[in-house]
Amino acid sequence: MHNMLNNSRKPGARSIRLLLFIFLHSLIAPLSYADNFSLPEIGDPSGNLLSPAGERRLGQAFMRHVRASQQVISDPLMNSYIQSLGGRLAASSNSQERTFHFFLIDSPDVNAFAGPGGYIGINTGLITTTESESELASVLGHEIAHVTQNHLVRTFDAMQRMSLPAAALAVTALVVGAATKQTDAGLAVATGVQAGMAQSQINFTRSHEEEADSIGIENLAQAGFDPQAMPVFFERMGKATRLYSSGELPDFLRTHPVTSDRIADARGRAGAYPYRQTPDSLEYHLVRAALKSAQFGSPKDAVTYFRDSLSNHRYRNEESQRYGYALALIADRKFEQAQKHLDTLLRARPEQIAYIDAQALLLEKQGKLKEAQQIIQDGLEFYPGNHVLSLRNATLLLDIGSPLQALTLLETHLQGRPDDEQLYKLLARAAGNAGKNTLGHQYMAEYYYLSGELESAVKQLQIALKDDTSDYYQSARIAARLKSLQDELNDLKQRER
Repeated sequence: MHNMLNNSRKPGARSIRLLLFIFLHSLIAPLSYADNFSLPEIGDPSGNLLSPAGERRLGQAFMRHVRASQQVISDPLMNSYIQSLGGRLAASSNSQERTFHFFLIDSPDVNAFAGPGGYIGINTGLITTTESESELASVLGHEIAHVTQNHLVRTFDAMQRMSLPAAALAVTALVVGAATKQTDAGLAVATGVQAGMAQSQINFTRSHEEEADSIGIENLAQAGFDPQAMPVFFERMGKATRLYSSGELPDFLRTHPVTSDRIADARGRAGAYPYRQTPDSLEYHLVRAALKSAQFGSPKDAVTYFRDSLSNHRYRNEESQRYGYALALIADRKFEQAQKHLDTLLRARPEQIAYIDAQALLLEKQGKLKEAQQIIQDGLEFYPGNHVLSLRNATLLLDIGSPLQALTLLETHLQGRPDDEQLYKLLARAAGNAGKNTLGHQYMAEYYYLSGELESAVKQLQIALKDDTSDYYQSARIAARLKSLQDELNDLKQRER
């Protein structure tokens, strides 16, 4: 569970309407993320806003820039959990026709944010800070409400009626801030602009937060979680506020101000629903343990932490704590000890995917690749097509020298996950190892594209197009895709001038 994707390239400036959108998004999303995104225009001069197709394109562009600038976690087990939890809440929302995409950011900061197109990011620090699954669900429910109520688009629509000087100030703040990489000068301008606009916008954005709280609590109750979890979490965050000066507040507290009135209002709304004691899922605790294991500076520190917590009975869930201990022992290459703990876990729950995956990881680290692959293959007998096990299976097949088998497996899996950048990365490796170099460059181009590396994607397709062994139809497909990416790259460069 330690495979992370980390890129640090940051896009440049865009059009006035684009910059204005980013500024507005920063009012309800973390500034540290919002001012790094360069997105296409979301309206036309006639004042029409986003169509569903336009919002999807905007969301996809948003996600590419997230991957290019943030540490997006690629671990399939963690992603499977957060998508499952978010999907459960989304299914109970008042906009079930929307598609949501939940993803994790490897950051200790306590935060979550909603982007266009139903893309919702959750910092790992939020998961480890929550004390129950309902608390985590309350934050996801809040962010889902921002999407279902079209708060981004509604804010943009309201701001289009701003005076030109106010809009110019907002753009200046963004341009100066980006040019100086948030130096004091850039931040001073931005602060001045926000202060000047506060009176005209604060009621609008505050109403967004109130609406997201209200709908989020309703969503929690309908999805079977404890609606009181939202005010409980707010209350803990409110107490934490006193530990910081105003300039040091965590992102969550800056972008989601927690006041006594807000806590009281949330308690009142939650009180309208009957009391429900909702047990946490095992998967919630397993993900928290895996994240905790990865937080330490060295595997030895993680081993010490889990060993001591188990000895002193300091844990929320003993089973997940033992799982975290096993992961730490594997990372520290204490394989024999790790096996003992995994044996205990597997005896109790032989069907648990996380334990099957951990057993394969242990064997893989010991160099027992065929045994590891057999463990996964056996797991797939119980869970045919499971994403977590399939990706592990494909990786092991590549490691034992069966690239064609891996390629077939991955291509079948891609049909249901066309935007999974890690699938494309594995496909590129499988195709290359199987001697299908042109196909490998095509898959690598898609990986780079989804990762926000547009120039690298173009270069991969240019290499693929030079292969004279390709047939006419393959060459035509490559040329068409290359033209599409080159047009996008040229448009990007023009907007940066």
